[in-house]
Amino acid sequence: MKMIIHDLDQQEYAAWVEAPQEDVTVISDNGTIRHCTGCFGCWIRTPGVCVLKDGYHNMGELLSKCDELTVISKCVYGSYSPFILNVLNRSISYVLPYFVTKNGETHHRKRYDHQFALSVHFYGEDLTEAEMETARTLVAANSMNLYSIGNNVYFHNSLQTVKEVLA
Repeated sequence: MKMIIHDLDQQEYAAWVEAPQEDVTVISDNGTIRHCTGCFGCWIRTPGVCVLKDGYHNMGELLSKCDELTVISKCVYGSYSPFILNVLNRSISYVLPYFVTKNGETHHRKRYDHQFALSVHFYGEDLTEAEMETARTLVAANSMNLYSIGNNVYFHNSLQTVKEVLA
């Protein structure tokens, strides 16, 4: 399965897609996502499932079923947009609360014996080299923390170029 997480307006994204694609899960802002409260309920009370029931409670499980994750986000000071960041925060149930040391760094253990390819498409006008380097570093860290099989980071001056690349 392929998963796309984006921060685009619903109508804007719908205009990109000619028809619903089979075996593609699209995560977008429907206005109901709540912020992660840091309660760790997804680790303790309901392992693997967020205790906030707002339609985004199964993000960890969805990641465990995808082979390819594509993120489309406005680049905000070298990071993701608030919606994308919130979805990624709500995906913490993808990993376990226990730790392991990899390359001298502490990381969470895998919950699922699964890996996916990660591609991030940042868009925005006048991105600085510092913002782009920060974004690359962030995506690399996310890739390691989510046990992905590598990552690709792209920068686009407009949404139109993102559409052309992904078409």
